[in-house]
Amino acid sequence: MKLSCDAVVFDSDGVLVDSVAAVEEAWRQLCAEFALDTAEVMAVMHGVRAEDTLGPRLAPEQAAAAVARLADLEQARAPGVRAVPGAAELIAALPDGRWGVVTSGSRRLATARLAAAGIADPPVLVTADDVARGKPHPDPYLAAAEALGVAGSAMVVFEDSPSGAAAARSIGAVVVAVATTHPPGSFEAAATVDDLRAVSITGNGRLTVSLTVAGSGEDAPDVVTRSR
Repeated sequence: MKLSCDAVVFDSDGVLVDSVAAVEEAWRQLCAEFALDTAEVMAVMHGVRAEDTLGPRLAPEQAAAAVARLADLEQARAPGVRAVPGAAELIAALPDGRWGVVTSGSRRLATARLAAAGIADPPVLVTADDVARGKPHPDPYLAAAEALGVAGSAMVVFEDSPSGAAAARSIGAVVVAVATTHPPGSFEAAATVDDLRAVSITGNGRLTVSLTVAGSGEDAPDVVTRSR
């Protein structure tokens, strides 16, 4: 399958960075410390900002303290994360200024995890600190499109969570699901890949994104996005 686009944007955790073990360990400890229902929290915390998960479940002062505590727990575990297979090589081959990262984590945590995973600094990085509303709202991907100077409908977005995919689809981006934290078919996407070893990106004008589709290979149609 081939996609044509003006820019490519990646979620960080679960797409570029394999942080699942570190994230879940930190959240489990937080739930124990703040007497939260671990199973309930773990079912909804992927792909959204910590404040959006904790705010509805704690009093305002407790929620603020929990967000700060989680930041420390996750930061302490950042050096142990690794790149998703194929991520570092794919990013290293991308043309300058044609890609970005959109994450529900803080800027401090995102930069620490990307560095630990050996991922080059993105020319555009949108974090939880940069938007009033996080995924599944469109704000993070709108900010990335503006910073990259492209239309949302001219982007291909790699996501591993339903909330992130919904945010990207809402601005007209073509979504590719990365099946690292959710099984294939868990949310709407133009295609699904097992990891970034299944992806190559070429071109300096319009970009061509070539995919080996998970569980398929050749039956998915090619997609051409709309330029600004």
